[in-house]
Amino acid sequence: MKLSTRTRYGVRAILELAENYGKGPLQLKAIAEHQEISVKYLEQLMAVLKSTGIVRSVRGPSGGYVLAKSPSEIKVSDCFNCLEGPVITTECVDDSSFCTRSADCIAKGLWTDVQNTVMDLLRSITLQSLIDRTGESKILNYHI
Repeated sequence: MKLSTRTRYGVRAILELAENYGKGPLQLKAIAEHQEISVKYLEQLMAVLKSTGIVRSVRGPSGGYVLAKSPSEIKVSDCFNCLEGPVITTECVDDSSFCTRSADCIAKGLWTDVQNTVMDLLRSITLQSLIDRTGESKILNYHI
């Protein structure tokens, strides 16, 4: 499984918002500079994150973006599902009719376990726990 650029950049931007939670909105330009992401691409990511309620925009001269909830209330799985979509190791795990061998496939159990393990891990981590684990001085340069 390889994460898309969309997910990697989106999580970096969200972590920057998490680090600054409670300090006021961050402008896209500042996030883009810190995370080395183009403003244009970041606008697209923020639109997706806003539509799912992970971030919200604040209008005005000192406006920008903030997390819609506390970093301790946002799980990495929420961000991942928004940006990447569901974790799917192989189609037969979610749809047995996809493969005629699905009922007798020994490997299907492995792919199911991998998928469940990844999702369980993503559900177990909040943005706050990542910040706490990484430390404030490292978060701006945290590359996923």
